[in-house]
Amino acid sequence: MRLGQICFTALVASGLMIGALRAQSPDEVDLALVLAVDISNSMDPEEQDLQRDGFVAAFRSSLVQDAIKAGMLGRIAVVYMEWAGSRRQTVVVPWTIIDGPASAAGFADRLAQAPTQRAPRTSISGAIDLGVRLLAESQVEASRQVIDISGDGANNEGRSVTQARNEALARGITINGLPIMLNRARGYWDVDKLDDYYRDCVIGGSGAFMVPVRDREQFAQAIKTKIVREIAGMEPAPAFRPVQADAATACPSSGMRDWERMRN
Repeated sequence: MRLGQICFTALVASGLMIGALRAQSPDEVDLALVLAVDISNSMDPEEQDLQRDGFVAAFRSSLVQDAIKAGMLGRIAVVYMEWAGSRRQTVVVPWTIIDGPASAAGFADRLAQAPTQRAPRTSISGAIDLGVRLLAESQVEASRQVIDISGDGANNEGRSVTQARNEALARGITINGLPIMLNRARGYWDVDKLDDYYRDCVIGGSGAFMVPVRDREQFAQAIKTKIVREIAGMEPAPAFRPVQADAATACPSSGMRDWERMRN
């Protein structure tokens, strides 16, 4: 058999193998992704609109749709939930299989049509805990599981954020972050260096990363970039400082200024 025929046969076999993989079990996906979005009162209406519009634009973009298509199975599962305090969490768009432009656009349309809301307090730990439950209830088999936390403040209600994070990591879940740093810290609960806080206290797991947002013009591109990187799953793990056994002291659930003083 000539070399050209051998190559052609190999390509056909490879294509059949990928086709077979994509044809099996409709509940198998490359990624199960929880988008956990901050709607606390510290997010002003313009920030909320920028955040929502950024996620809508991301799933309508060919860049994100092409990244999904490039996966081994060519499909992912996504759920969009909003959170504030420990008792204020809402699933806005339930688990959706995205396997092409039509399903991606459908997800974006449902998200765009949902009303925006606001609520008091900031419980990142509560958002992580709900993300873990949503992943357990997703009814999909995913090669990777990711909780994507976006927010503009530190945990100030509920249990220790690092306890929630470490329990999620023990399940093989990766937590990524989008710290929103558009406004200067104004009160006792605020953190000047929110990206450092996310690095030390929030993100973790295989390939974990964060994309800080420091100006409004960057918002949409930051969200799109982060989602593409999550779908691709190629980012190496960052060198974030592990939290010791006394997690509540290292990253307290209240008194964020105490955390900053300990770091300085």
